[in-house]
Amino acid sequence: MSNDLTPPEDPNQGDSNSASGGLSQGRIQALDIREEMRQSYLTYAMSVIVSRALPDVRDGLKPAQRRILVAMNDLNLGPNSGRVKCAKISGDTSGNYHPHGESVIYPTLVRMGQDWVMREILIDKQGNFGSIAGLGPAAMRYTEARLSSAASEMLDDLDHDTVDYVPTYDQRGEEPVVLPSRFPGLLVNGSQGIAVGMATSIPPHNLSEVADGVQLLIDNPEASIDEIINVLPGPDFPTGGVICGRYGIRQGYLTGRSTLTLRAKVEFDTEKNTDVIVVREIPYLDTRDRLKSKLEALIKEDRVKGISRVVDYTDRKTPSWQVRLHIYLKRDADREVVLNQLYKYSPLQTTVSVILLALVGSRPQTLNIKELLQEFIRHRVTVIRRRTEFLLNEARRRKHTIEGLLIAQIDIDKVIQTIRNSPSRAEAKIRLREIEVPAEMVARALGQDGFEMLVLEIGERENYSLSANQTEAIVSMQLGSLANLERENLQGEHKQLLENIAEHLRLLSDEDNIRAVIREDMDTLKSKFSNPRRTEISDEELGDVDKDELITEEPMVVTISQRGYVKRTPLSIYKAQNRGGKGVKGAKSDEEDPIEHLFVSSTHSYLLFFTNLGKVYWQKVYDLPLQARTAKGRALVNLLRLSDGERVQDCIDVREFDDERSLLMATRKGYIKKTLLSAYSRPMKGGIIAIKLEEDDSLIDVVKVSPGENVVLSTSTGMAIRFSEADARAMGRNSRGVKGVSLSSGDEVVGMVVASSELSLLTVCRNGYGKRTPFGAGVVETEEDDDSSPNSNGNMRYRLQRRGGKGLRDIKTTSRNGPVIGTLAVADGDDVLLMSIQGKIQRIRAADISTIGRNTQGVTIMKMDGGDTLASIARIPEEVVEVEEEGVEALAVSDGENVSADGSVPEVDSSSATDSATDSEDQASNDVPGEPEND
Repeated sequence: MSNDLTPPEDPNQGDSNSASGGLSQGRIQALDIREEMRQSYLTYAMSVIVSRALPDVRDGLKPAQRRILVAMNDLNLGPNSGRVKCAKISGDTSGNYHPHGESVIYPTLVRMGQDWVMREILIDKQGNFGSIAGLGPAAMRYTEARLSSAASEMLDDLDHDTVDYVPTYDQRGEEPVVLPSRFPGLLVNGSQGIAVGMATSIPPHNLSEVADGVQLLIDNPEASIDEIINVLPGPDFPTGGVICGRYGIRQGYLTGRSTLTLRAKVEFDTEKNTDVIVVREIPYLDTRDRLKSKLEALIKEDRVKGISRVVDYTDRKTPSWQVRLHIYLKRDADREVVLNQLYKYSPLQTTVSVILLALVGSRPQTLNIKELLQEFIRHRVTVIRRRTEFLLNEARRRKHTIEGLLIAQIDIDKVIQTIRNSPSRAEAKIRLREIEVPAEMVARALGQDGFEMLVLEIGERENYSLSANQTEAIVSMQLGSLANLERENLQGEHKQLLENIAEHLRLLSDEDNIRAVIREDMDTLKSKFSNPRRTEISDEELGDVDKDELITEEPMVVTISQRGYVKRTPLSIYKAQNRGGKGVKGAKSDEEDPIEHLFVSSTHSYLLFFTNLGKVYWQKVYDLPLQARTAKGRALVNLLRLSDGERVQDCIDVREFDDERSLLMATRKGYIKKTLLSAYSRPMKGGIIAIKLEEDDSLIDVVKVSPGENVVLSTSTGMAIRFSEADARAMGRNSRGVKGVSLSSGDEVVGMVVASSELSLLTVCRNGYGKRTPFGAGVVETEEDDDSSPNSNGNMRYRLQRRGGKGLRDIKTTSRNGPVIGTLAVADGDDVLLMSIQGKIQRIRAADISTIGRNTQGVTIMKMDGGDTLASIARIPEEVVEVEEEGVEALAVSDGENVSADGSVPEVDSSSATDSATDSEDQASNDVPGEPEND
């Protein structure tokens, strides 16, 4: 197909005057649509960029803002004048300068008068100009305005030929290209705008700090950006708030682009025993009503827990740029956690873009903070030079006139007589110019300085005559005024003019003199407009809020069933009971899916899940499902990427990963392996290798050990061996380990604990029996440490051995006791949680469990009913748990759905109370330390 878009000629087409009435030649023009769109869009884009959306780097104003100020200046609406209707201002702006309608001009006018939008307002308003609540202004026919003092500083010297002018849109007048702007408006008030293919977002700053930055560059043009940051530390938003971190500020100042995290300024209060979060300052360009609506929506959607209501107490006493929102918390809410949740999910925290883009000349350019200040200084140098040249010329013209009057004063009678005798004004001017005055008389009239300047300007002569301009000034005066001229006044004005001219010449002789004037201007601005910084800058660098800060730290009971269901339940739910009680229903379980693991952790801890395949997975406790104690839990396969046939074999909680501590693992067949804890700090989503297992072997227990500590391995037949962790050298993750204990036929490892002379070994058997026995020092230090001595203190009940031996008899595994199901290292102040295979949980104090010797049967720990047996045990450390005397129920959540916790606490069967006679009999028959077996 041809690309020629020229239409074919019509042979029947007549000329423009033909009777056919056809279109005349040249009225239809063939164009390439692609090229036409390209050119037209480019024209549109440049119009938006240059004439609408982007501010000028010199005065910081967009065209619409500048035209409004110029129109108000034309109306003489200075800071000391009366205000006029905004309709008049908008109309004059539209009619004289701005080609767009009043509906566009008025919102711009309003914005320049809102002190929650502009750091220094340019419009002194009267009437309803809207509010920080988000309410709109009244109609322009109701509101009035005049220029503020800051705007007056921007317009000052406009009539001194300081800036260029261009024709207005209708060619009927002229408008300034830029304002002289002694006031550094771009940085002080900032600017936001979206052009075509680009946008600007310059945050507001504090005037005093900007002035300090200007003065710094005047004193030291080579100052670095870091030196500028020392005096200009960052944005200062009209609505205050808190900037989180200084990195974003520095990046924005260095490169012209960055993002800042801005938070509302809040404080904590208490009203009638209720915690209250009081919001005083909100993020820039947000509104109070929008913020309140968002907060109420979060409460309704239950996304932020712990808030009961939000009340707006903002009143007329509240500064127009501030608010007073009270967020009332529920009684059990943690105010720090709630606040962090609000920062995460509500507009109390927002991100502010920093894009230092402005028009330099007519080209958009991204600048750093130093370049912005330099452009302002460069503009002011130009303005002051042009103003000085203008004032110099004016002073010279006036001096020339005064010189003529002073020369006329030499013989004023002759001058008056010449004018009277002249037939016309023109003839009088000619005759006056013919009068010659000797140089000596001119020198006396002008003074030495005046005469020397005259000689410099027109040269040295014997006689001097008046110029055309001087004679024009003389004949323009009434004769009475001319006769009454006072020489002293003329000489005084002439002297002042000479001084002014000398000062103007001095300024123009060196740019440093002009820069000194700019420095003085900054001091003047600071004295007139200085006010305290509103926005705080926090040293806390903040990206996304750490999820830990959104979660209240509290102890949790973590349970894992044999089939791999996991849950966490607040520890406070469980009620402390006496030894021998039946316990409270703690989990929905049965013999087909008994509880396999139960331990106490913290919501902020990490969990390392060790599986039967020798792999380890990483999870945060607070990421586990929070459920009621009667709930089944959630399948681990939905939380971890377990492969087919893989199940969790053990779990350990870790608060911090470091190189000082190690993980010591024990397998069912008696192997142990030590690996540095830090090796498990970054597991992959698919898990990593923890230990290499032999066929038919499995992981039984994992403990954290520090250098020099001892561990005790316990077996199902009641044997125990104590050895130093140093006996097992640190190995890589993908290794089997070394032998920890020699097992007899049918025996297997059931637990491993870290030994301490201040703790006891709690050994629990399947049928609910158990005992505590002190670890002791493990070595013979005195005769009393020897078990064979009649005065033995028991320190050698678990004496230190080398790994790999059979160990010592710990407890008798008779038919009454059954095999050992687990061991713990406990202190008197600890509590112990016992869980049966049917899901019953009982919490007892460790001190209530009898402390007896090794090689004994133990006492009743928990009564077993209906074939129930113990499944697992867990220690509750004294320093973590606050013992509740009464049970407390909490609302739990299962897979995002509310689940009501079972509030009932079953009565403890009286038959389960401690049988003193039986236990005393048991203890009497077993309290004597037994002889070592299989040493």
